[in-house]
Amino acid sequence: MRFKELYGHEKPISILRSTMAGDRIAHAYLFYGMEGVGKRTTASVFARALNCGEEDPPCDACASCRKAAHNNHPNIITIQAEGQFIKIGAIKEIQARMAFRPGEGKRVFILEEADRMNAAAANALLKTLEEPSAGNVFLLTTARSHALPMTILSRCQHLRFAPLPRGEVSRFLREKEGLEAAAAEVLAAASGGSIGRALEMNREDYITLRNGILEHLAQDDPADLLKRLAFAGRFGTEREEILERLRILRSGYRDGLVFRETGEKESLMFRDRAGVIEAIAGRLSGRDLLHNIAAVEAAISAIAQNANKSLTLEAMLIKLA
Repeated sequence: MRFKELYGHEKPISILRSTMAGDRIAHAYLFYGMEGVGKRTTASVFARALNCGEEDPPCDACASCRKAAHNNHPNIITIQAEGQFIKIGAIKEIQARMAFRPGEGKRVFILEEADRMNAAAANALLKTLEEPSAGNVFLLTTARSHALPMTILSRCQHLRFAPLPRGEVSRFLREKEGLEAAAAEVLAAASGGSIGRALEMNREDYITLRNGILEHLAQDDPADLLKRLAFAGRFGTEREEILERLRILRSGYRDGLVFRETGEKESLMFRDRAGVIEAIAGRLSGRDLLHNIAAVEAAISAIAQNANKSLTLEAMLIKLA
C-alpha cells in the first residue's frame, strides 16, 4: 500500500513525506486519534517507505516492499499486547535488536495501542527513548494518549489523526467493501469518522441492535425503573459488546440533541432513523439530552477501565433523564 491509497489524513501524511524528503526523520512518533481511523495503516505505510529505496516510497514493487507486504521484513517489527498489557519482555526484545545497526534502511518498531504498556514496560521504553540510537524509529499508536506517561509523550513527535469526513468513510466502503451507495452512506454517517467502526457495523445484527436501542430511547419512561433495569440486562456481559451498545446509546442522545437544536436531518449520525430521533428529541429537553450524554460517556469510560459492568450499567440507567 502506498500513501496515495490511504483515505483522508492529508496533514499527517504530508508531514511524514516532508520529513523523509528533508531527511529530518524523528526517532519517535506518536500517532493518536480515535479507534479505527487509520493510525496503524499509516504507520505500516510509513515503515515501508523508510525502507524503500525508490524515488516515491513506498513503491510496492521493490524487494523491501514485497517483504513488508508479506509481513516478513526484518526491519519492521510490530509490538502488540499479550493479553491485557504490553509487557517488559517485549521492550527488552526491542532493546536487544537495537544493539545491532540495521544493514540498510531504518529499523521501525510499531507499538500498537501503546497505552497498554504496563508500568515496567513504559519505564523500559522511556530509557530507550532517552538515548535514541541511529537507524531506529519508534511509531506509537494509541486512541488514549492521555493514558501514556508524560515523559514518553514528551519524547515523541505528535501526529493527530482526526475522525474522517463522512464522504471518505463512504468512499472506502464503496471501493473496498463493494457496498451500495445508500448502505455506505448509512454506515458512514453512524461511524463517527471511523472506518474500523463502520466495518464493525457492517452486519445485519448490528442494524437490528441499533434499531432496538433507538426504539427504547423513543419510548423510555424514567419512572419505570424495572423496564430500565431489564434494558440493562440486554447489554450482554462482554466488555466490547457492552461498549458497542453504549456507543449506540450515546449517538442516539447526540442525534436527539442535534435535531432538537437544528432540526436538520442531514447532520444526524442515524439519519435513516430520523423519525425515531425526532421522537427522542421531542421527549427530552436540551439539558436532559446533555445530561444523558455525559452519563453514558462516564459509563463508557468506567467500562473501558474494567469497572463492574452490571453496577455501572444499572447506575447509569437510573441516572438518565
